[in-house]
Amino acid sequence: MTRPPFAPPTDAEVEVVSRQLGRPARGVIGIAARCVCGNPTVVATSPRLPDGTPFPTLYYLSHPAATAALSTLEATGVMPELAATLEGEVADAYRAAHESYLADRESIEVVPEIAGFSAGGMPDRVKCLHALAAHALAAGAGVNPIGDAALARASWSPERCECAEPGAARGA
Repeated sequence: MTRPPFAPPTDAEVEVVSRQLGRPARGVIGIAARCVCGNPTVVATSPRLPDGTPFPTLYYLSHPAATAALSTLEATGVMPELAATLEGEVADAYRAAHESYLADRESIEVVPEIAGFSAGGMPDRVKCLHALAAHALAAGAGVNPIGDAALARASWSPERCECAEPGAARGA
């Protein structure tokens, strides 16, 4: 399971993330999950951006194919289906995922403006599958049940490379 602190990203990794996002990457403090080729899939972002803006999304999905697959799930109505599972053990595990997310972020920096807010609608709603899948990929299977469920339904898999530039983060 990946947890803070993260190794600082290399220049090559930040360049790959910037290309993945189509804009300069901001506040990247590490790579929380990788494609099988080594490229970033999930970045860890500082809880406060360099310009001082609070940023609650510690785990940010950067991989274009993963992002597209989660967008498709959201567009096809999967979020209400997953939200309907938030009962009993699933709800308990989702609340634990929320607490885990907060602990990870606060181990880096406590930002009062975002205290208690995690990502993706946790702990009571399903709001953003991208954020929930990013958390599941970063924290490992079994930590975020909704993120795990979204990844299981996605057309993208972390087990196969769909990168435009495989291995580019290695600086090759």
